[in-house]
Amino acid sequence: MRLRNGTVATVLAFITSFLTLSWYSSWQNGKEKLIAYQREFLALKERLRIAEHRISQRSSELSAIVQQFRRVGAETKGNKDTLNQFSDNTLKLLKELTSKKSLQVPSIYYHLPHLLQNEGSLQPAVQIGNGRTGVSIVMGIPTVKREVKSYLIETLHSLIDNLYPEEKLDCVIVVFIGETDIDYVHGVIANLEKEFSKEISSGLVEIISPPASYYPDLTNLKETFGDSKDRVRWRTKQNLDYCFLMMYAQEKGIYYIQLEDDIIVKQNYFNTIKNFALQLSSEEWMILEFSQLGFIGKMFQAPDLTLIVEFIFMFYKEKPIDWLLDHILWVKVCNPEKDAKHCDRQKANLRIRFRPSLFQPNIKRKIPEINIPKF
Repeated sequence: MRLRNGTVATVLAFITSFLTLSWYSSWQNGKEKLIAYQREFLALKERLRIAEHRISQRSSELSAIVQQFRRVGAETKGNKDTLNQFSDNTLKLLKELTSKKSLQVPSIYYHLPHLLQNEGSLQPAVQIGNGRTGVSIVMGIPTVKREVKSYLIETLHSLIDNLYPEEKLDCVIVVFIGETDIDYVHGVIANLEKEFSKEISSGLVEIISPPASYYPDLTNLKETFGDSKDRVRWRTKQNLDYCFLMMYAQEKGIYYIQLEDDIIVKQNYFNTIKNFALQLSSEEWMILEFSQLGFIGKMFQAPDLTLIVEFIFMFYKEKPIDWLLDHILWVKVCNPEKDAKHCDRQKANLRIRFRPSLFQPNIKRKIPEINIPKF
């Protein structure tokens, strides 16, 4: 009888354990599915917001085109030779547009009038890659000629080698060669194509370089904040480089993260960044910081790049990029009637830091290098 009771107890314990394990397994699977659905929902929500912003942006671009038509109409009014080059429908449109008077909205050309001298000033002089779009994260890496050694290839290996196969399909790495010496540019491209041919052909890596006409005259800049003339030229060109890279990257993904060409990354960095951003999707953040070093590891939402680029263009000759970013935050949330501590607390809501840092400078680079652009 005791044996039977013991056997029954054992069987009951086994059944209870089995049911408990089955229930826990089902609950765990359900929880994982729920988390996956939540992440997918947040990602779709972000993509919808990006799409709405781009529709609004297209509307603004159409308005700009209308303004250009009006200007053309005003300039060609009464010039029969010029008007004869247009079709009847175009002439009708010009007549309708020029009959309406409207205010002119300032544009990029107000701050960079030299761009009007060449219609290709805002187009990459060199563009290598598949033009991948629709990704979660775009990584921007500006690089310039260094007198000692370039760490670009090491940086790219660190970024790529720490990506899982599925992550390589959800991002794009844009290398911006900030030089106008076409021979040097092609030399860098040749090295990258040799080292990363698979990544370039798959669309993971893209390479661009700006035309010489993109840069204004940088020889007569005002020296400010105790910086030398060379230092002022360097930081001014750097601001312009960042803007070109951001403009190119804006429509490629949901987020844009600024990197440099001499860094190493931590394992699982991509998934960590993406999940952290999705967790904050309901927050009104503007900058997520994944490194405490300068401009490295600063991530933005794609729609915010328009505001950032416009602000930098307004003051690109005045201050370095990290100061300008801080000024944007100050303008958005700081009250001049409050003290600095209150301002810092408000800015902290827009500028959120992730710890520990995911990006570190390459320890092999011991001496900071400043490349002075030559025009």
